[in-house]
Amino acid sequence: MGGLGRALTQYIVGRGWRVFAADCDTTALAELPSHHCIKPVFLDVTRTASVEAAFAEIKQQVAQLDAVINFAGILRVGALVEIDEATLRQVLEINLLGTYRVNKTFFPLLRQGRIVNISSETGWHTASPFNGPYAMSKYGIEAYSDALRRELSVYNIPVIKIQPGPFKTNMVASTVDGFHHAAQTSELYGKQLEHFGELVREANKKAAAPDYLAEVIYRALTAKHPKAAYSVKADTGRSIMEYLPIRLSDWIYKKILRQKI
Repeated sequence: MGGLGRALTQYIVGRGWRVFAADCDTTALAELPSHHCIKPVFLDVTRTASVEAAFAEIKQQVAQLDAVINFAGILRVGALVEIDEATLRQVLEINLLGTYRVNKTFFPLLRQGRIVNISSETGWHTASPFNGPYAMSKYGIEAYSDALRRELSVYNIPVIKIQPGPFKTNMVASTVDGFHHAAQTSELYGKQLEHFGELVREANKKAAAPDYLAEVIYRALTAKHPKAAYSVKADTGRSIMEYLPIRLSDWIYKKILRQKI
């Protein structure tokens, strides 16, 4: 149970919700606050059998769910011509296919509920260098969520995308280490990866507190007519790049990369 999931759990439990907090990290589950409204559940989103076992466990306790919120995600960085296939597959398995497995399996309990998929500002930003695996997964979440929202609209089941910018979590904090490791193993982009890692380090100093995101998700959970997407604390600099002509933004990235050759 990562920082964002933990923050949301505590936030909505404080407002009377009962939460089945699922994770494949048994240590994180054991560290959840002891509360009668928090039920830890082991669930590995990369294994269909594990998702089905969690569904069976929860179905024994409730007849329906008000929401399924998909927080499981990892971030890996590196040059797409160098990153190994196993790493790319891991990102897609957890971030994209994991969301698909959970929603598909738990759908029978959601006839009166809603689905919340955690995308990212990366889901609507043009992908930046060395963030390809994560961007691919979040672009996938965007397309998956849009299709699912339209399919389920006839059953009045909202499907909501949450698109966070940088928040203070272990995943965000570890990204700088990820860039450093990628730089050490790269034959083509060592200096550029180190430079991008430093840019991320500076950006992370402005990362928002998880409680802010929890408040936004709670609004999405309780709104009579929730929005299709909630952009939350998107990075200003990267967002501005989206309003530039694509050739100009490409030129800016190329100039940054060439400075470190």
